[in-house]
Amino acid sequence: MKESIYKTYDELPLFLNAETVARVLGVSPSSGYELMHEQDFPALRIGSRIVIPKEAFIRWVEEHTGGTA
Repeated sequence: MKESIYKTYDELPLFLNAETVARVLGVSPSSGYELMHEQDFPALRIGSRIVIPKEAFIRWVEEHTGGTA
C-alpha cells in the first residue's frame, strides 16, 4: 500500500480528482479512477471532468470505515 502524502483532511483541496483520491487512500491511480465510477461514490461530472467535493469525500470515507475524522 502506498502511503498518503496528506496527514489531515484540512490539507485537501476543495475538490479532489482521481489522482488526489488515490493519494489520500494510498492506492494506485487506476484504483482511484475505478472508485470514482462506483455508484455510491460522491463524484460530480463537470463536462468531461469528474471531481469529488472534499466534504462529500470525507463523509464517504467515514461511512465506509466506521470512523470519524
